[in-house]
Amino acid sequence: MFWVLLVFWTICSGSGSDVCPCERQELCRQIREERDFEVFVFDVGGKKWQSYNWSMVTTVAAFGKYDAELMCHAHSKGARLVLKGDVPLSYIVDQDNRTAWITEKVNLAKSQFMDGINIDIEHQVEEGSPQYRALTALVKETTEIFHREIPGSQVSFDVAWSPNCIDKRCYDYVAIADSCDLLFVMSYDEQSQITGDCVAMANAPLSQTFNGYFQYLDLKIDPKKLVMGVPWYGYDYSCLNLSQEGKCSITKVPFRGAPCSDAAGKQKPYSWIMKQVNTSMSGRLWDKQQLAPYFNYKDESGQIHQVWYDDPDSVCAKAGSVKSKGLRGIGMWNGNILDYSDDPVAQQQTAAMWNALVAC
Repeated sequence: MFWVLLVFWTICSGSGSDVCPCERQELCRQIREERDFEVFVFDVGGKKWQSYNWSMVTTVAAFGKYDAELMCHAHSKGARLVLKGDVPLSYIVDQDNRTAWITEKVNLAKSQFMDGINIDIEHQVEEGSPQYRALTALVKETTEIFHREIPGSQVSFDVAWSPNCIDKRCYDYVAIADSCDLLFVMSYDEQSQITGDCVAMANAPLSQTFNGYFQYLDLKIDPKKLVMGVPWYGYDYSCLNLSQEGKCSITKVPFRGAPCSDAAGKQKPYSWIMKQVNTSMSGRLWDKQQLAPYFNYKDESGQIHQVWYDDPDSVCAKAGSVKSKGLRGIGMWNGNILDYSDDPVAQQQTAAMWNALVAC
């Protein structure tokens, strides 16, 4: 009876099997080749991956439902497909729980013919706490077990744009970087803690973004462990007041100790932004200090909004520094939110965003 239930659970959970789903059996072999330069893509489900620029993709982190067709296609292009790894820190403080979680993930990766795991844990942690030590141990043990069980597999860990306890994420960044293969630096949501004027600002201002990397490098973290993450989305803020200088005052929404945050805005995909800017009251504007585009528009009720986002110009300004700083690569959150339709204008805009990752 136990085995009947186990087989039933496996089928219903969609956890994969040892039967290769690809037309060619060799496509189920895990990718082991190391790339000198990473283009790391987060995919959140659906079929938009079919329109990615696969000539540059090296790793896809599957944050949506498992898609065997995506795995086969990624492998046909020599790209890795890695699991999402997320777990409450309170759970993995216990060694047995930690080992069980890692064992479950590595077995899942094997059954789905995947090539590693991206650990995405963004919880607040106090330095020296049991959770602090458990997180460090989790990354170390996950890397050791994945490397042993799936030779050539990749283990990456997502970190904030700066190691300075951003959002109270006070992790042992040096030990974590030493343990895993890559740190994906989320160089976005940089206004999650606003301590100055509560006004709309760029999602990822250039100088602030660069300061974050300088801080990681000051910790003597190998630049070849760092992948720069850029946003393919922006923030739409309702303005309490729009000053003559163009500053948009926003509602105070506290977050993890800060009196104001980007939570006052709504995240909008690049595909929406490109349509909205064309009908806006200002058209595309460029902030020379933050080196980012923005625009103002009125909604149907007459409310003024200000939208900050990234486009090929602002992405290029960041991407150009990736190679000059000797970083491992670049990536985005997320690959799905461009317009992959047949519209000629959308096709040009989408191609420009992909090209901005490497052509600057």
